[in-house]
Amino acid sequence: MSRDRIERRLRGIGQQLNALRTDLRVCEEQLVQVSEEANECRLRALVSETPLAEREYREAQRHADRLQRHRDEVAARVARLEADQDALLDRFTAT
Repeated sequence: MSRDRIERRLRGIGQQLNALRTDLRVCEEQLVQVSEEANECRLRALVSETPLAEREYREAQRHADRLQRHRDEVAARVARLEADQDALLDRFTAT
């Protein structure tokens, strides 16, 4: 692979990493808020012992779980791109 092509791929990966890292930061901030809300709903459900409070807790917890999965997927994509970037940098310095 030519140096020019490696440079283009490195730039593309760098742009993707910037976007994904921003997404990851946002996800982590949202996850803190949503998890706190789910915990508050759990406490309300324990105290009130009503079906409505229990349903609100389950919904809030499902939302937190979905957000956690999304955060984990984004983090995995970042890790894969960083590995690709490292491999390209190794090839770049070898040429």
